[in-house]
Amino acid sequence: MKPHRARKAIGKGRAHLKLRITIDGTTYEADVEVVDEEEEFEEGEGSRYEEPTSAVTVPDVGSAGNGNECRSPVMGLVVRVEVEAGQQVVAGQRVMVLEAMKMETHITAPRACRIKNVHVAPSDPVKVDQLLIEFE
Repeated sequence: MKPHRARKAIGKGRAHLKLRITIDGTTYEADVEVVDEEEEFEEGEGSRYEEPTSAVTVPDVGSAGNGNECRSPVMGLVVRVEVEAGQQVVAGQRVMVLEAMKMETHITAPRACRIKNVHVAPSDPVKVDQLLIEFE
């Protein structure tokens, strides 16, 4: 990632910087305003950062095969397991949260069913395509 070297003054202690960022082969451009540390953030000048999340319906990800298994779509850590063996779930219900590169991936039930077995626990590291949950 290389920022453009062009800066132009906007006012006392301010500069405008244009950045070009490439993520997974897609290029994005961002305009960034650099301000002094003493300067206060005023309402309406921008928005606060919120942690991004993504929802993944499993087992459509990885090699889930027969639809009775939920496999990890990412390499990361288990943040939360929200179900236990024997529990009934509905289609789209969140069953687990994984974290990879500070982004959360919400794992949801593919259909209404019963949880047969949970193969991971919070803080467990997981690999792509690792078995997480079995459904009945």
